[in-house]
Amino acid sequence: MIKGKKIIVVLPAYKAGLTLERTFKEIPMDIVDEVVLVDDNSPDNTVEVAQKLGITHVVKHDKNLGYGGNQKTCYETALNHGADIIVMLHPDYQYTPKLIESMAYIIANDVYPVVYGSRILGKGALKGGMPIYKYIFNRCLTLAQNILMGQKLSEYHTGYRAFSAEIFKKINIEANSDDFVFDNEMSAQICFAGFEIAEVTCPTKYFDEASSINFSRSMKYGLGCLRVSFCYFLQKAGLGKFKIFAAK
Repeated sequence: MIKGKKIIVVLPAYKAGLTLERTFKEIPMDIVDEVVLVDDNSPDNTVEVAQKLGITHVVKHDKNLGYGGNQKTCYETALNHGADIIVMLHPDYQYTPKLIESMAYIIANDVYPVVYGSRILGKGALKGGMPIYKYIFNRCLTLAQNILMGQKLSEYHTGYRAFSAEIFKKINIEANSDDFVFDNEMSAQICFAGFEIAEVTCPTKYFDEASSINFSRSMKYGLGCLRVSFCYFLQKAGLGKFKIFAAK
């Protein structure tokens, strides 16, 4: 705990059997109270590895619900177990768990209610092996989103995020997609609800076992992100009404 806040780390997992142990062993368990792993019906041994490691709560979906569907279960489980601060970390070892304490500290001390680990601040992305086309795609997409949403984030696409439990009382994540665009919808909801997002520089690693989406899915994801940002812009301007921004 930090300042009496219960910290739960959630790991949305799919085929993470090869990277889960490395990720879990770097989680600072001196300040983290519990870990939740939700396996999205992986065909590998992710659940067996999680159980062997003694992860506090291991949930396995009976069928694959998608990345967004996985996170919905993650947050519901963490909130049901009394989390004050929830840290979402991809278990593919692309992001270092060593930043969990810093991210949680910002929230526990009421500096910001949401913190993102950014691969783009500093030189972590390219230095860590992010493909150049993904870097350019990320920068262009983020620029367009910042313009449409009136924000100044360095990126919207990180898989490393920390939240105060309070934000889940104001946003309706059940209205979001079960696919990869879930993260962007959640970011838009957070901004629309008036919460500020802090960012910390996060080194990243790209290697064969780390999860990644292919070019065609990246294009689908990018178009989905732009759609979310346009919806945000239209609703803020009073020119549209979209269910993801409806009051909870």
